[in-house]
Amino acid sequence: MTGWSGFEPKMWGPTIIGFGSYHYKYASGHEGDMPIIGFSPRKAEFSLYVYSPTEESKPLLDELGKFKMGKACIYVKKLSDINIDILEKICKTTIEYINEHHECACRDNI
Repeated sequence: MTGWSGFEPKMWGPTIIGFGSYHYKYASGHEGDMPIIGFSPRKAEFSLYVYSPTEESKPLLDELGKFKMGKACIYVKKLSDINIDILEKICKTTIEYINEHHECACRDNI
């Protein structure tokens, strides 16, 4: 993920490993900072924080492999269940989306 994002890993709380950061602000006024992409190696499954619902990324899910989709993340039991090349494409489309729609440190890295 360092190679895909151009950022070194950083801990976000006790369990999330993130790469880069961006600032979001919703119409409701809620705002904050999040990693551009990241993951959490939890006991039951990996949580991958890598997906933005774009026209480019939606069809990639069909090629990803065995996973469950949450509201904002992808859950996999083991990395061998998914296609890492497709995961890379999903991450890169997410980085592009975040770069276009949020205040993002990724502008300096792409």
